[in-house]
Amino acid sequence: MGIEKTSQANAMKYVSLVTLTVQNSAVALSMRYARTRSGEMFIASSAVVMAEVVKLLASLLLVYKQEGSVQHWFMTLHTHIWQQKIDTLKVSVPSFIYLVQNNLLYVSASNLDAATYQVTYQMKILTTAVFAVLLLRRELRSLQWLALVLLTAGVALVQLSATDGGSTTTTAGQSRVLGCVAAIAACCCSGFAGIYFEKILKGSEVSVWVRNVQLSLLSLPLGAATALATDGSELMSKGFLHAYDGFVWYLVCLNALGGLLVALVVKYADNILKGFATSLAIVLSTVVSAAFLGFVLTLQFAVGTALVIVSVFLYSHQPRPHPPQNPMVGKV
Repeated sequence: MGIEKTSQANAMKYVSLVTLTVQNSAVALSMRYARTRSGEMFIASSAVVMAEVVKLLASLLLVYKQEGSVQHWFMTLHTHIWQQKIDTLKVSVPSFIYLVQNNLLYVSASNLDAATYQVTYQMKILTTAVFAVLLLRRELRSLQWLALVLLTAGVALVQLSATDGGSTTTTAGQSRVLGCVAAIAACCCSGFAGIYFEKILKGSEVSVWVRNVQLSLLSLPLGAATALATDGSELMSKGFLHAYDGFVWYLVCLNALGGLLVALVVKYADNILKGFATSLAIVLSTVVSAAFLGFVLTLQFAVGTALVIVSVFLYSHQPRPHPPQNPMVGKV
């Protein structure tokens, strides 16, 4: 039985690796295509809300599968969401920040090519590390700080490459500066929300799926309010699901899947596998962008991307613990 469980855990590690790699790459490429293709443009804030709806439904289904019956499912949700209101309200902070982050990502994807968007967004590793030190008092190894310096340098090279002859194809009405600012702001949101959520989870017996239900329940009214505040007139005149087609629904589900994948990866994969997934996603997005989306790969962009990939591996590297020394060794 032990060998079977180990093999299943190893299989899930590789499933997590492949799924996260594909999802990270697909989100960058799909968001870019959805915001630059011809035809009527869907309203980004409505897509963020719909992604939360899909995520909520999926999380409720996963809680049901975890509990095994409708009665236990209802009691679990009633206990952790309704009876423990203060605990539920604590989740409102990351839920609001994740909501802002998702809207910023749409702004970034609308103004940056997929490869630049993907590489720039890796600065979330830097912001996550900073907030981990500030909020969790976590100590980082010198190799991890080196990785963060390399990450910053790599992202800077990617951004500076745009000024040396246009490594990207810019569409009319797009602002590269706005795209970069939105991506960096999303990185800050991602870092703070992730560490804050981790702090909530520490010492808590609430399952990750129930936490996802709490996040979605709180994000939905906040998302609806944000959509009305930013795009209220457009939503009223065109409708909430304006310009939704099969591809937009696919993008909505893909973004919802990203939130659920975080829980899967945390459960089955280690830091090294997450580093592999992130690095492979960057490479895959760059290759696909160069092959199909008009992205022109320059030496400066390639060096910057390489630095980002190396930094991910360095940051994820876990040194082997030294074996305990036998106190009798060397004694006669």
